[in-house]
Order: sequence, then structure tokens, then C-alpha cells
Amino acid sequence: MDTVKNTKNIPGDQQLGVLYNDGKVRRRREWRGFKDTMYDFGQWLHLWKIMLGVSLSKGFFKGLFRYRWMINYLAVPHMIDKFTIGQRDETLRITHTAIGYVVKDVAVTIKRCLRGDTRCGNDKAFSDKCVLVDENAMVSYLMGFPGLTVVQREVPPMFSANLINQNSAVHYIDVAQTYGIPGDVCPMPETEAGISIDDDFVVMGKCAVQVNTTCDGSMLGNSIIAKRLEKEYGIPAYQMASPLRHRNEDVQDYAAEEIKGAIRFIEEQTGEKWDWKAYFECAHRVNMTTRARLEWLDINSTPYPQFFGAVFSLYNDTNYLGNCGRSTEFPLIDQKIMQLVHKGYERRTMMGQEYRHRCMVWGVQPQYVIDMLYWMVLCWGVVPLTDMLSMVIEREIAETDTPENREQAYYDMAYLSENMIMRNHTHGGYETMVNELWEYCERMNADMVMMWEHMSCKSLVAMHGQFEEQARERGIHLVWVSHDLCDPRVYSRSAIRGQFSQYMRAVMQEEPLDPTIEELPDDLAW
Repeated sequence: MDTVKNTKNIPGDQQLGVLYNDGKVRRRREWRGFKDTMYDFGQWLHLWKIMLGVSLSKGFFKGLFRYRWMINYLAVPHMIDKFTIGQRDETLRITHTAIGYVVKDVAVTIKRCLRGDTRCGNDKAFSDKCVLVDENAMVSYLMGFPGLTVVQREVPPMFSANLINQNSAVHYIDVAQTYGIPGDVCPMPETEAGISIDDDFVVMGKCAVQVNTTCDGSMLGNSIIAKRLEKEYGIPAYQMASPLRHRNEDVQDYAAEEIKGAIRFIEEQTGEKWDWKAYFECAHRVNMTTRARLEWLDINSTPYPQFFGAVFSLYNDTNYLGNCGRSTEFPLIDQKIMQLVHKGYERRTMMGQEYRHRCMVWGVQPQYVIDMLYWMVLCWGVVPLTDMLSMVIEREIAETDTPENREQAYYDMAYLSENMIMRNHTHGGYETMVNELWEYCERMNADMVMMWEHMSCKSLVAMHGQFEEQARERGIHLVWVSHDLCDPRVYSRSAIRGQFSQYMRAVMQEEPLDPTIEELPDDLAW
């Protein structure tokens, strides 16, 4: 591709390595010029306002001393700083707008967890209106229950905690292995199982729905969690199984029946009845989200992409999985981001000094070094246009209430569940995992693929050779970067960045744009 250079005079720190110091998180905050620094500082204050709101919620102080994972959230501001490193103008505002709402959503989840928890807030009336769901579940089957609260109780102790503190999962992984779970299982479900064994989940909810989200390891973890929910806490759990070959037409009737079964279970356990009016309102908002995301991707296919990086994936996770049209606030955030994206595109705003390569990010990302995508831009000029987990819903669903659409709705909800973040490409066979990658490369005008090679993910590892051979045929640069998802002891942050740097130097024969951040002393940091 042709190199695209930033022609603007970028105020503030030019060599970002000066911000880091051995043994510390940061030597000082980043100077971005007066206007952007003041905006960034205002967002920092807003973040602390959200965190203060959590600290004043019901059951907070009991939870703080009861649950190991609570202390991780003191490091949230540092996580945000890693997401905004080197950013100015519209890219800075897009990132803050998106990640700010993700933080708010997680804060609401924490407050709900502590409020309903029998050990902390012990609000039984509230708890009886809550349905527990897996953190990787597309909650489409709850779109017609406006009177119920969805609680992803696995998000605070596992998913978001590991984004903030790289070592947050280590204790729980060790607990799970102490009880006989193999060490080569995916660390995500292994961590969730360890949290349950360690009795570090909140105890709340009228019922739970579990899904065969990603792999056998996920189902193993669910079985351990379900046993504790049902046998010790008296919370019944429903197992909803989406078909693995989800692109095949002959499995869609089965998939729709699974949705109907989950709805019946929720009605029986909670006493709530399905509301079609609420469902189609949610469906309309889901379509709005899909249209916005596809437009952002279209702009990312141009020489001046705007909304990309880790925040793009996390925002889609939160919008689709955690809310699935239930929140009336997300369309407003989508609109705000869209205005910034259009403005940034018109002004040719760039995140870094220079864009040398356009990169598709494939595979499952490591939780503990998710900010690496920004490092790629700033250090090597490689733009991560989008990632595998964000290439999800491609079509709109029925949003008008008619007898025909009510029946179609079950198939639409099944479609959403089948194509959720963590399974749409890891399931479905060779076509979805391999062939679609090259289609996306052409669509996004990418000349490079960074392949996250999650060491414990058997489905990706098995296709290593096919990816290599087909990338070579197409003349696409393929960079393999190994990691172990939630466990930094297998591959450290420095080792992960080192794999990418080695490829850029040895194969691409290039030098870094900012050599001061090629090696960062952050392996002991959060």
C-alpha cells in the first residue's frame, strides 16, 4: 500500500517512551497540546465520577472486603491512558466517547451485582427480577422482557478485570488447576471455573441461562458453575445450545427452538411474560447499531480510518452482547461517535505520524495486552483496521410487529446468538474461519494480517498451515503473535510485542517510527 503521512503539526509529546519509567506505570501524564490535554483531563475527572458512583452504591464496602477482584478497578484510569496514548483531535474523542460508555456499563453491572448479592446488598426483590447470563452470550432471548434485568456477573471478576490488571486471572487459574482442571484449557473458562470454585462470584438472580459460547472448555466451565448455582444456591440454570455449523440452513429450525426453550424457561422461573412491543423496539435499536458499525467499517476501508483499535472491539462487545438493543442510550452514543468519525474523515485526522500498512487482526485477542493495537500504529505505522471479533452481524433483522415477523423473530434471535462475538468465526467451519478472512482483507484494502495465536485455542491452531499457504498465494503479509489469552506468565507483554517487532525488522526490513516505545518496561505494571 502507499504510505499515508500525517501532514498536521502534532503538538505535545513526540517520543512516547519518555512517559515510561522502570518499575512505574507512568513517569507522568502525556502532554497533547493545551486543548486536547484539557479535554483528556476532563474525561479523567468524569471517569473518577463514575467510579465514585460505584463506591456509593448499595453493598459496595462489603463487596470491597469480600471479593478479591474488586481492588482491580482502582487501575481503570491507567487502562484508559493506554487506550488513548498518542491520540489527538477526533481519534482521542472517539476513543473517550466509546470507552467511557463501556466503563459506565461495567460500573452499572458491578452495582447490580453488589446490590443483589446475598452477602452484600442482599436486595432480594431486585435479585428476583434478575437473570444471570454468560459474559459471551448474545442476550437476544431477553429482548422481550423489559421488566427483567440482565446481569453478566462474570464480567467484573473476569473479563473487564483482566483488561485492567494483567495478573487478575492468575490466582483463579491456579485454583482451577489445583482442583484437577488441565493446564491446556482456554484460560477464560478456566478462570471462570476457578472463580466459582474459590467462591468469588456474587450470589444473586432468579435463574441463569448458559450457552455453548465458544468451545468445549467453555462448556466445561459452565458445568462447574451450574452445579454450584443449582446445588448450593438454588438458582436453576438453562443450557442453550446454538448449532456449531451456524451458516447451514438445515440447522436454523433447531436454533429457533433453542431460543423458544430459553424464553419458556425464563417465563416459568420469573413469572414475566414475553412482550412483543418491547422486542421489536429492541430489534430496531439493534439494526441502528448494525448500520452504524458497517458505516464505520466502510470508512476504515479508506486511507483515513477513524474508529479502530481495541476500543472498537470492546464497544461492539458491550453494545451487542451486553445490551442487544435493550439500552436506549447506545443509539445516542452511536450518533455521537458517528459525528466524530465523519468530522475526522473530512479533516483527514490520523492516530499516528504515518500509516505504512493496513492490517486485519484475526484470532482471539489477549486480554492482558489488549492495548497493543495502539502500539502497532505508533511504533510501526501498522493500522489495525478491524478485528475478527468485531466482524459479526452483517444483516438487519425484522423490526416491524406483524404475525409473520413474530415467527421470523425466533430465527432472527437465533441468528444473533449464532453470530455473537466469540463464536461467529471460531465456529461454522473452514469457510468462516479461513475464507472470510481474505474476503475482509479485500474489502478493507488490507495488505497485512496479524494473527493472534491463542495457544490454548485448538480450532485456530489446527488451521495454522492453511493460513500460511493462502496468505503466501495472495501476497499478504501474515504475522503470527502467540499468547495465552488471560495468563501473562506464558507470554509476557514484552514477548508479545517482540514477536511483532521481529517480523517488522526481519521480514519487512523496516525501522520503528518511534523507537522509544519498541521495548517498554511494563511487565510488572498493571
